[in-house]
Amino acid sequence: MAASHQADSTADLAGAYPNAHRLLWAGFMAILAAGVGFAIRGGILDDWREQFQFTASQAGQITGAGLTGFCFGIIIGGVIVDKIGYGKLVALAFLGHVLSAVVTFSTSTADNAYQLLFWGSFIFAFANGTLEAVANPLVATVFPNNRTHYLNILHASWPAGMILGTVAGWYLDDKLQIDWKYQLALYLVPTIVYALMFMGQKFPRSEAAEKGASFVDMFRSVGILGAAVACFLLALFFGDILKNFIPDQAAVAGYLIGGGLLLTITVMTKFSIGSLMLFILFVTHALVGAVELGTDSWIQNITGNLFTSEQGKWLFIWTSAIMFGLRFCAHFIETTLGLSPIGLLLASSVLAFVGLRFASGMNTFPAALAALGIYAVGKTFFWPTMLAVVGDRFPQTGAVAMSIMGGIGMLSAGLIGGPGLGYCKDRFAGESLKATDAAVYEQYRAESPSRFLNIPATEVFGLDGAKLGAARKAGSEATADQKAAVAADQQGDRETLRTDSSIPLTMAVIYLGLLLFFASIGGYKRVEMKG
Repeated sequence: MAASHQADSTADLAGAYPNAHRLLWAGFMAILAAGVGFAIRGGILDDWREQFQFTASQAGQITGAGLTGFCFGIIIGGVIVDKIGYGKLVALAFLGHVLSAVVTFSTSTADNAYQLLFWGSFIFAFANGTLEAVANPLVATVFPNNRTHYLNILHASWPAGMILGTVAGWYLDDKLQIDWKYQLALYLVPTIVYALMFMGQKFPRSEAAEKGASFVDMFRSVGILGAAVACFLLALFFGDILKNFIPDQAAVAGYLIGGGLLLTITVMTKFSIGSLMLFILFVTHALVGAVELGTDSWIQNITGNLFTSEQGKWLFIWTSAIMFGLRFCAHFIETTLGLSPIGLLLASSVLAFVGLRFASGMNTFPAALAALGIYAVGKTFFWPTMLAVVGDRFPQTGAVAMSIMGGIGMLSAGLIGGPGLGYCKDRFAGESLKATDAAVYEQYRAESPSRFLNIPATEVFGLDGAKLGAARKAGSEATADQKAAVAADQQGDRETLRTDSSIPLTMAVIYLGLLLFFASIGGYKRVEMKG
């Protein structure tokens, strides 16, 4: 069904403020910095595993910290942005990006590596989240008539950053063999650029703030239902952090913190239940974060393992290039095919499911190009279009709902997607090798167990990262035991992709339900605030 608020007029593609396009491209450069850093971290993940002897789960937890910190930046930023202004948040993000480099580059030994890399990644993600707390509502405000189009353009910077980061890291790592610290430092270049582009600009306020909505008013649509989604993920996060200090009580302490936050929001909003639709969108965006960013954090590692490291990098560039190009085409696709934003999301989830299922059985490079190409088309529109739906349907929430939803997506990616796929790799690879040759499994079994969401019942033992790295590097000279370990690790990757495909399938069911709901009320329409 066509979106009734869409129009083909030139006015729909024009900004509502004189510096609208300057602000758009400054935000583009800010998210580009995040993409560059994300891609380079993904490329040097194997370096960290081998140098510091991390398990796949430990590497996944570090990668997850590079996502979960985003939640705190975007939620805190989204809550206060209309009070302190966009400029102060940009300055805070810039300082965070610099501090992240200082902490990460202090890593020197295996004794301090995990903590420094974890917190360096967390601070990096916090800065990224703070920037999105600026960029998302800013673009939604300055382009009110076509949010889907311009939010997709804004987020085209993410795959662009991943392409630049991957190519730069590839050349510096594989060709010049430069230390990983110098590779990672490259994200500071676009960091300086976005700071200069934002400098001296006049920033608008959100539609809700302009019409006098209070902070409590903005939070009422989120209410108990919406807050419950965010607080549950925050409870998992704090439980994961506290296990290093109070391992036996960490989970309970995490839920107490999450419960306390939920109670605070409940009282603050005077026991507002919140919007059921916004609750559904929040849950769905948790799935978006897990399947898009969680998969992105591992896909280069998985494809490099199934094929060659060089082919893995080409495949990552291929999928990122597809995302980059298509995110400039959201308006064209919607108007040409007559799709509403929900229709676009439904089609995308079906394609993502098909692509991941196809990818789980890929055996040749052409098959990988096809499978991951389908997956890339599917995942392209998820994140920015979900933000556009919230902007269209809940303008009374200002930057709050949009920022909370972004935080939920990143928390899910960091707590469920990244670590979850790392856990699946450990579990399926270990099970495969144990079934093939129990003696070889005992030889390659990791010293530390892996758990999903720190649940004791999920405990498994994966394969040792350093030994696997040596087995892969042995190539044609590998022993029979090494070949068995590599084959088991590859089987684990295939099973991981198969499991991952269930997420977009679930999303497709949800989007179909939303599509039928909007059809029953006369179609998808952009809500206008009164007052």
